[in-house]
Amino acid sequence: MAKKPIKVMCTAFRDGFQSCYGARVFTEDFMPAVAACVDAGITHFEAGGGARFQSLFFYCNENAFDMMDRFREVAGPDADLQTLSRGVNVVGLDSQPRDVIDLHARMFSKHGITTIRNFDALNDFNNLVDSGRSIKDAGLHHEVCVTMMALPPGCEGAHTPEFYIQTLRNILDADIPYDSVCFKDASGTTIPAYIYETIRQARKLLGDDVNIVFHSHETAGIGTVGYKAAIEAGASQVDCSIVPMSGGTCQPDIATLWHAMRGTDYDLGIDIDKLMEAELITKECMKDYFLPPEAKAVEPMIPWSPMPGGALTANTQMLRDNNLMDKYSDCIAAMREVVRRGGFGTSVTPVSQFYFQQAFNNVLFGKWNKIAEGYGKMVLGYFGKTPCAPDPEIVKLASEQLGLEPTDEKVVDLNDRDPKKGVDAAKKLLSDNGITDLSEENIFIAATCKEKGIQFLKGEAKIGVRKGAAQRETPEAAKGGADGYTVTVNGNSYGVQLKGDKALVNGKEYAVNVTDGISGKSAPDAAGGGNETEVKASVPGTVLRIGVAVGDSVSEGDELLALDVMKMETPVQAPCSGTVKTIAVGQSDKVNAGDMLVTIG
Repeated sequence: MAKKPIKVMCTAFRDGFQSCYGARVFTEDFMPAVAACVDAGITHFEAGGGARFQSLFFYCNENAFDMMDRFREVAGPDADLQTLSRGVNVVGLDSQPRDVIDLHARMFSKHGITTIRNFDALNDFNNLVDSGRSIKDAGLHHEVCVTMMALPPGCEGAHTPEFYIQTLRNILDADIPYDSVCFKDASGTTIPAYIYETIRQARKLLGDDVNIVFHSHETAGIGTVGYKAAIEAGASQVDCSIVPMSGGTCQPDIATLWHAMRGTDYDLGIDIDKLMEAELITKECMKDYFLPPEAKAVEPMIPWSPMPGGALTANTQMLRDNNLMDKYSDCIAAMREVVRRGGFGTSVTPVSQFYFQQAFNNVLFGKWNKIAEGYGKMVLGYFGKTPCAPDPEIVKLASEQLGLEPTDEKVVDLNDRDPKKGVDAAKKLLSDNGITDLSEENIFIAATCKEKGIQFLKGEAKIGVRKGAAQRETPEAAKGGADGYTVTVNGNSYGVQLKGDKALVNGKEYAVNVTDGISGKSAPDAAGGGNETEVKASVPGTVLRIGVAVGDSVSEGDELLALDVMKMETPVQAPCSGTVKTIAVGQSDKVNAGDMLVTIG
């Protein structure tokens, strides 16, 4: 009797990178691994989307569209290249109006993508209607998702087989066009018995011909067990990765599942010897990258605080960036209450980030003293309907702190009316920053990456990749030859060229005068004195934008600058009225708690 074939998508170069390296990997470094996988007979790859869109602009100083083009070139014309989309959020943390949702599908189709997996973290089918239609209208394969996780022990009200099948029925009843269905467990916590029963009922509901996919992680140590349960219940495809981006926070390795299914009635269709060659080449490609120890670990406590593999290392990388890694355990522990009181949205981006941001705030500022914007908007309904009603006390706090009333309007309707969102707003953002190339790609970058996208397009992006080999120079430094330097200050890399009495720093020209010895006042003395008020950073972060200049008059409460703190935009306001005397930081600078930012006289 012939064995039943089970399809496998290789997730190494999207979810693998996101789960193991915080999505911070240079394109050319992994292209030999893609080629090796093609030689091994792999034809279906996860090739972008999710955090692998923004991260290329934020950390790699690369264009994600260029990466997708290169992936297609190496994978060949016949490979199925798949990306991940977050429903109305597409590939960002913030939700978008219909014109940007449609632009997303058209741009990804243009740049070589054939399939888009589309999910909503709240399992609100309304958030999949417009995105699903746009994906199909762009000629792409639409893989619609139901998102899964286990509720922390002691909680109930959602995330059961009955809940998942009702979510699937809601999608079908809404006439959302689809080609395949995925059950996506980003935290790897779903109880295997629930997986089996959910897939069994879904197969009965959808019939024999629909491709049913199951996706999980090994974070909690039950990923392979879950895959076996899904396959035995009727799943026709699973997601697997390859070393070093496998196990731990990522998917089970293809070889691991191949071994687990030996002696059964199922066949993964893998040439294991060729796969082993591809895995060795991939390990060689990634040997110089910093692999966080938590990326390869099984964490038995994750079911109590369901942090997805794809968000776990992204968050620990940011904690390391800001010298806050000692807070990680406290933040994970604090997530339990945040999940319990937030309405049980699935812990997958962006909701997983909202959970972690709120847990982070609860640890640093005291419980519920500072509502994270994303978490607050979620409990207030601005990202859709949560599976269960959030705690009324938290809703009240969020409303008071954010100055927003709860809503039950559709997210896309709210966003279509928001003048700060959409294609026209993105065009204005580009023009206001002197960018004349209003290509659809640049419009989409501006709409989804905001200030950091603008920094990239202006040539001001900085590299934030942890790679053990020689540090890559910025383009400006590389051009300098003997006159060029890469200067790293407080973790920030600057390309510097000295030209007589001028210095080019990341492409900007400054007048300089260098003399022997030290003369003049030190910076603290120069900044101090008189009736000046020092404005210092209350938390570590990165300067996102500076809204004032030396000499500007400000009133108490005016925004001086904004910090990016764990992907949260955190404004720094003037504590008093006066005149800006000094600005001690520049855009994209990293700051620690207590660092001087601005003085006001």
